[in-house]
Order: sequence, then structure tokens, then C-alpha cells
Amino acid sequence: MHARHAGVVLHPTSLPGRFGIGDIGPQARAWIDTLADAGCDIWQVLPLGPTGYGDSPYQTFSSFAGNPYLISPDDLARDGLLHDVPKRRVPGGRVDYGSVIKWKLFLLDHAWHQFQSRRSNSRMVKDFERFRTSEARWLDDYAMFQAIKEEQDLRPWPDWPPALRRRDSDALKLFSSTHSESIDRIKFSQFLFFKQWGELRQHAHDRGVRILGDVPIFAAHDSADVWANAGLFRLKANGQPLVVAGVPPDYYASTGQLWGNPLYRWRAHRQSGFAWWVDRVESTLRLVDLIRLDHFRGFHNFWEIPAAAPDARRGKWVKAPGRALFETIQKRLGHSPFVAEDLGGDMPPAVAELREELGLPGMVVLQFGFGTGPEHEFLPHNYESPMRAVYTSTHDNDTAEGYWDGIRPKERRFAASYLEGLGETFSEQLIRLAWSSNARFAMTTAQDILGLGTDAKMNVPGTTGGNWQWRMTRPMSAARMARMRRLNALYARGIGAPEASRPSWT
Repeated sequence: MHARHAGVVLHPTSLPGRFGIGDIGPQARAWIDTLADAGCDIWQVLPLGPTGYGDSPYQTFSSFAGNPYLISPDDLARDGLLHDVPKRRVPGGRVDYGSVIKWKLFLLDHAWHQFQSRRSNSRMVKDFERFRTSEARWLDDYAMFQAIKEEQDLRPWPDWPPALRRRDSDALKLFSSTHSESIDRIKFSQFLFFKQWGELRQHAHDRGVRILGDVPIFAAHDSADVWANAGLFRLKANGQPLVVAGVPPDYYASTGQLWGNPLYRWRAHRQSGFAWWVDRVESTLRLVDLIRLDHFRGFHNFWEIPAAAPDARRGKWVKAPGRALFETIQKRLGHSPFVAEDLGGDMPPAVAELREELGLPGMVVLQFGFGTGPEHEFLPHNYESPMRAVYTSTHDNDTAEGYWDGIRPKERRFAASYLEGLGETFSEQLIRLAWSSNARFAMTTAQDILGLGTDAKMNVPGTTGGNWQWRMTRPMSAARMARMRRLNALYARGIGAPEASRPSWT
């Protein structure tokens, strides 16, 4: 019998608390306790990297660094890096990134100065030095990138002075010598993130919860990844992209999605033995237990858009070396625990073939299954294999209740007939349907457990404003999680599943 998992999608920024943004301190530990008590064995966190313009964790300044805005003020105070726990109290509901970022950076500056004044704390000093050494392969470039960005008034790296843009060794040495304080401060904030995240992950493991993370397929253009590894990306001499990533028109956007990420020079990646990708996956697996591979189709073929195009309609499909990449990753790292995000429009059969060759579960979203009748592959009676991760909704589409409120009458009638709910709300029926399926992974969102509508959507694909702001206003109620516990027991999922169906997590 396959292990049957039960999980909830919730980005840490959405956790409740008084500081204006969720963090990875006490509230995150309490959330893990809530999941464990309900028998859920997976927390899907989405990407954890440092966000920039638009606040999207899928467009970060580094594929390796952690988001410093997630660092917990409570745990900084616990460790003696703040004199007192801040008294700030911000109403829940939405994250105001403008004010939150300024305040969090102020706290991190205070923590850095407090650390410098307490150099007699030999253990923390030694831990920091060990971190700087062990993570130097990405940390040095990231800290330099962020320090230059600060000095350049946050301008994108292609707009920096040519010597810094080109990474001239003399220019970098001079900058490093004159800005060593800023560079060390940035490295220290990364040390704090990884320290707190490590404690949180250990707490999760102690409670039987494993973390499902995320690897966005592309790197952000304005990132340390691209600046430090320009030869791996299709760029002009001035650092601007030649072509960019996106997807053609689909369910989410009639003109497609123009992501703007520079595309890879896959030949250069092959020649390096896919070293950057191996490092990226290995680093992610030090933070999480499972990885959702974002836009899995792009490892088979990707939509190439001219950099000057106004939208994503004028592009073409180009072959990617997915099989060779994953063979290399498996050879170097062993079996890697991936979930393939293989949603989208007309998916070529080769994508499913690649996923099946790799033995990876693919994703299905129940909302998408009601539009065309009983033959749709996303309806549970059509699942031929348990190698699926079935979702009630995701961060990229409407909540279950929002979907129900907005669908066409014909689709609504079919969904109601298919579900035949016994006095349950639509979101409750959808969760029950996912949990009762033969899919190996049954996943829902915190918004769907709460039964929230469209106002609680996390992200609207193809847009850059107003996303990633939703927050829980208070901890999840005991009654709602008691229902999840009953579903896990009823359908032999998660922590409450029989031992024979439990994963080894080795």
C-alpha cells in the first residue's frame, strides 16, 4: 500500500501574529503543532527566498538565500539579539510590505549591532563563522550582490557601473574592502534565517510533519544567481535578456503570462555537468523534505518569448534537457523527493512520460475537473495511478468557495451532482473528495479549510501588484482542525495512517 499523505498549503508570510507579517518563530511552531494534532503530515510552504519587486517568492534575489523578512523578532529577543520583544501590533488580514520591510530591516540592523557588541558569546560567533564557511559558494555572491544593490539605491544589476555589472575582479575587491560591514551584516541576516529555519524544521520532524518546499524553474533576472552566473543565461552584453520565459494563453490569462525571467543557456549547463542545478536542489533539500518542481513542463520544453514582446502570445516552444538534468541530479544526490507541477494547457505526452520515468507524482486541481463532464482526468474516478498530488486549490487559482461563487450554471450543476454534499460547504466537500481519492498526496489550503472566498486569493498569475498579502487573522480553530483529524483517520492519511502505509522519510 502506498503511503497516503495529507497536507496544507500556507506560505509563512500568511501565519497570524502581531508583527504585520507571518514569520518562522513561535507562530510557525504553533502551526506545526496544529497540523500534527490534526494528523496532517505535510506543510507546503512555497518558496522561501528573499523577495523583491512584487513581493513574489517566485521572483527572488537568490535561489539559495532565505527571506530575512521571515525572521522572528520573538526568537531574536530569546537569543539576546533584541533588548525586548517589540510591542508592535498590526491588525491581521493583509501584509503591508512597504512598512513591514522597513521595520524588519530596522530590527535586523539592531540584531547585528547587538551581536557585534556581544562578541564574547563564543558559541554564536563560532556558529556564524561556520555558516559563512559552509555556505560560501552562494553566500559570498549573494551578500556582495545585496550590498552593491543597497549602495546603488536598489537599481537592477544591469544598471550598475560597468565594472561592477561585469564583476571585474579589481572592482569587486575594492567594493568588498570599502563595504565589508554591509556585506557581513547581510551574511549575518542569512545566518539568522537558517538558524531559525533549522529549529523550525526540527520541531516539525519531532511532531511527524515534513515540509514540502518549492523550486521555481527559472531564476529572477535581477538576482545574484544571474549576476554571478551570467554565462548560464541567455543575456546580451549589457546584461539584459535576449529572450524571456512565460507561457502561452491558458486558463489563467488570455494573453499568456510574461514572466520576464531570462532563459537558460542549456548547453552551458550541460558542459558544467548541471552543477548550478545540482547545488540548487541540494541546498533546497537542506531546508525541506520534499520539493515541488514548479512548471515541470519547462524541463521538457519551454515557451521562449522575445525580450521586447508586450505579452506572451508571440513565442515558441523550445526543447529542454530534462531527462539528462534529472539523471545527473539522481546520480549526484540519489533519489530526490519531487512532486511535479504539470498543470497547464495542452500538455504534450512526453511531459507525462518524463514524469513517469522519474517516478514522480503529478499535480491535479479538483476545480479544473468540473468544466467538461465526467471524462476529465482531474476527477478522482479517472485516476489510474495513486502517483498524484490532488489539490482543492493552489496559490495561483481561486479559493474553493470563490470558484463555486463564480462558475457557470452548467458547471455548478455537474459539480453539485458529483459531490452530493451532506450539509457541507463546497470547500468542505472538495476537501473530502480529495482525501477520499486514491491519490498519494491530498492537499488543501488554509483558505479552503477556513471556507474563505475570492478575497483570500494569494496570487493572480500574470500580475505584479496586490499579491502575496493574505494572512490568517487568528490561529486555526480547533473545530476546523478536528474535522481534518476525522478525515485523516477515515481515509488513512497522514500521521493517523496505519504504520504499513506510513513513509520512512529516509
